[in-house]
Amino acid sequence: MMKALLLLLACAGSATAQTPTSWDALVDRYFDQAVFPFSPSFGTQAGFHQYDAQLESYSPDAVRKLTTLLRSYEREFTAYPGAPVDREILIANIRSTLHSVENIRMWEKNPDLYPSTASNAVFTIMSRKFAAPDVRLRALISRERLIPGLLAEGRMNLKNPPKVYTEVAIEQIGGIINFFSKDVPLAFRDVSNPTLNEDFRRANQGVLRELRVYADWLKRDLLPRSNGDFRIGADNYSKKLLYDEMVDLPLDRLLEIGMADLRHNQEAFRETAKRIDQNRTPQEILAASEQDHPAPDKLLQAFRDTLEGLRQFITAKRIAGIPSPVLPVVEETPPFARALTFASMDMPGPFEKVAKEAFFNVTLPEKDWPAKNVAEHMAAFNRGVITSTAVHEAFPGHYLQGLWLASAPSKARKLLGSNTFIEGWAHYCEQMMMDEGFGNNDPKLRLGQLQDALLRNARYIVGIQMHTGKMTYEQGVDFFVKEGFQTRTNGDRETKRGTADPTYLYYTLGKLEILKLREDYRKKLGAKFTLEEFHNRLLSQGMPALKVSRKALLGDNSPVL
Repeated sequence: MMKALLLLLACAGSATAQTPTSWDALVDRYFDQAVFPFSPSFGTQAGFHQYDAQLESYSPDAVRKLTTLLRSYEREFTAYPGAPVDREILIANIRSTLHSVENIRMWEKNPDLYPSTASNAVFTIMSRKFAAPDVRLRALISRERLIPGLLAEGRMNLKNPPKVYTEVAIEQIGGIINFFSKDVPLAFRDVSNPTLNEDFRRANQGVLRELRVYADWLKRDLLPRSNGDFRIGADNYSKKLLYDEMVDLPLDRLLEIGMADLRHNQEAFRETAKRIDQNRTPQEILAASEQDHPAPDKLLQAFRDTLEGLRQFITAKRIAGIPSPVLPVVEETPPFARALTFASMDMPGPFEKVAKEAFFNVTLPEKDWPAKNVAEHMAAFNRGVITSTAVHEAFPGHYLQGLWLASAPSKARKLLGSNTFIEGWAHYCEQMMMDEGFGNNDPKLRLGQLQDALLRNARYIVGIQMHTGKMTYEQGVDFFVKEGFQTRTNGDRETKRGTADPTYLYYTLGKLEILKLREDYRKKLGAKFTLEEFHNRLLSQGMPALKVSRKALLGDNSPVL
């Protein structure tokens, strides 16, 4: 999963109305006044380090300032006479943020938001060496001094959260506390300035003290009164898809499309299983394939060994251009992000000038897990899934996508993305690479790709059905197990994620949109079509909703599906 470019909330100074001298000036002013001051961690990640000492805030005053400012910029962008494509992207981004803040209201419902915002804000400073250690440590201290206030806002804002949200927050906070007690000090162990080290020690101890207070509050106070409903409802769901992804299909039609793809992949899974062994059921073959995985302490190396073969295949088969020869750094997922993530790609921001490393994070089993949990976790990293995960996160998925971002045509295209493009591209690549013959058509690799496709199919259906009240949490878990061919442990993890990530259908939805665009582009170009040229043109657009890419490649507003 690539880090989403979400607009989080933070206190900002008042904006001064002015007439822009150009479109670029208006866009710069929007990011400088209405985006980065409200989301300084996003500013740091993007490469704008003047925000490194600031921290997000979710106070009612910050929410009011943000919504007022966004509505002002919505009017300005709407009235601007030029730049129609980027203007559409920016207006959709504003409406998406307003919808999230005013209608979805996770800042009032999700207790994990506050400690996870804190840990992410610190991690963006410690994870990349964009400045000398003492410079980054000063910025980190400034952020850490603001964290107690952020956690206090959480205790003030959280009204009646869903029980599952509080349970996830409790599950996550132990890793966050360990992160601040162990990982953060270790990252700055080479700083020798005693005054600076003492300032850090005090700030970090203050954070740990408040995190422990917050953890105790979660268990003793908030959990017993967590009776809220996680469902966002059909109307909010449709609007979220429209503003986030520029998709306006009715939910009933989306369900038909999702179910059809689920059935298609289930049948392909059964046929592939027969190619492996006709005398065993698909479930037996799946169970056997899940035992074909490295030992936990060999998992990171297994991913490293896969990356070079993928890169060579892409070059030999002319799949897509690769703008840089540098490989991502494969490492263990940070402790605070392990509860809901198996693997993710953490790319440098598009405006980062110094620290260009990209990190391919893989979640290992926890050392204190019982053997049964370790076995189920490692079953999700069988040989086929390792390949499809490396394709998704690195080549030619998120990592390649991030490398191409530098050539995106505008600041808005570099900074604002849609999940149907970001995750849809990576998921599309899993199937495309198998279709192009990677792994010499090994049916076990295809089975792994199809298992991942079924996981995304289940997300698609469960997300819509749970949030529109047609499926309970327990039915969601069962759907992942029975229809998505997942283990129950993974089914429970995935359903938990779906309660707070309602539109995680974007993997399959985006893949299907790209497949349709590719076929329509093939028809347009005829004999001149090449896969490499299609992929290069698509990646050069940035990360907009695929409606935008269709217009760029096809020159029309034809349906995305």
